[in-house]
Amino acid sequence: MDSWQPHLLRDTPYRRWLRMPGSLTHALVRACPAFNVVRLSQAVGHAHGDEAGLLRLPPRRLAMIREVLLRCGDTPLVFAHSVIPREGLRGPWVGLIGLGNRPLGAALFSDPRIRRHRLEFRRLDRRHPLYRKACVHLDQAPDRLWARRSMFSLDARNILVTEVFLPEVLNLE
Repeated sequence: MDSWQPHLLRDTPYRRWLRMPGSLTHALVRACPAFNVVRLSQAVGHAHGDEAGLLRLPPRRLAMIREVLLRCGDTPLVFAHSVIPREGLRGPWVGLIGLGNRPLGAALFSDPRIRRHRLEFRRLDRRHPLYRKACVHLDQAPDRLWARRSMFSLDARNILVTEVFLPEVLNLE
């Protein structure tokens, strides 16, 4: 699967996590009392090509890129990558700038006005920049990692959230 798909085309041990409705953060908190978020980076930059197209960002248009690790204690479970077009930062998403080490999911799922679009799925390999960024946090990189992404909308402004599932998430109940 070399492109984002609206359906899981293969059976995978990650299926439970990939198809999980609602807040992934909430599910991880239930599965791990030592859940925490570590903000890796938050800066203005360029979205990846497939992200820019989905967000309808013109070429060279900047966005805020936020990357975090969702962990159980010190164990990385999910690498999350969010893209917010700059126009949204002057509008409904302005409060996301100051999240720090707090989970984005808590903010997205606490406001009933926020609409989540469909999930898309993809297996990532070393050719994809998010695979490479996620693998930095692993002792041993697998051949592929599963990811899902979805767009969230508020007041006609969008944010794209991609979650890359790391092998240790499979050890949670």
